[in-house]
Amino acid sequence: MNDRKNVLKNTAIVALGVLLCAGVMVAVFAAIGRFSWNVLLSALTGSAVIILNYFFMAVTVTLAADRAEAGAAEQAKKMVQLSSLVRLVCMGIILFAGIKLGGNVVALVLPLVFLRPVLMLAEFFGKKAD
Repeated sequence: MNDRKNVLKNTAIVALGVLLCAGVMVAVFAAIGRFSWNVLLSALTGSAVIILNYFFMAVTVTLAADRAEAGAAEQAKKMVQLSSLVRLVCMGIILFAGIKLGGNVVALVLPLVFLRPVLMLAEFFGKKAD
């Protein structure tokens, strides 16, 4: 149960950070006169893709850790590897479809870059609070 709470808490932190960054990105598009509903929809799609990717990665790693603890380390390793491949393929398909449907490429792909800085800031501020 504690693992589930941690996954949901960390996903909520990631979601908040990525959506804040996407909001700043949309504001920059508006400031330079390039805002459109297409930009907003693309930013939301890219943000949703990276948030869901993080959530499924966290769930998989938690389940794999439980299996490894139970003595099935090889099975846990394969589970994480398969999950990584499936998540990457799904992200690629969604982004490719978004681009083919006329989404703004920059607004669609840039939220994928927001994850690492959000995680770094969450870790930095999380350690200060402890």
